[in-house]
Amino acid sequence: MQVNANSMMAHQNWMSNNANNIANINSDNFNSTATTIQNPSEGSVQAVSSTTSSSTDLTREITEQIPIEKGFNAQAAAIKTQEQMIGSLIDLSV
Repeated sequence: MQVNANSMMAHQNWMSNNANNIANINSDNFNSTATTIQNPSEGSVQAVSSTTSSSTDLTREITEQIPIEKGFNAQAAAIKTQEQMIGSLIDLSV
């Protein structure tokens, strides 16, 4: 369950960077932030952000919101399923 929570936090970080890039698209001398989701070790998920030397590409930023949302929702569904399974096991043992 912790891996799912870490993944949700990574997706939240990615969405935050994405929204910041979109909000600053017309800012002078703004360099966008690129974010990738990585699995540095088994059982951990993290968002790695780096500042780019280019401006914001609006089409890329908007289309990235789809996998960000889908990934976040998938992790939430996994946590919900795990909670239901634990509840079922507790009901069986009572």
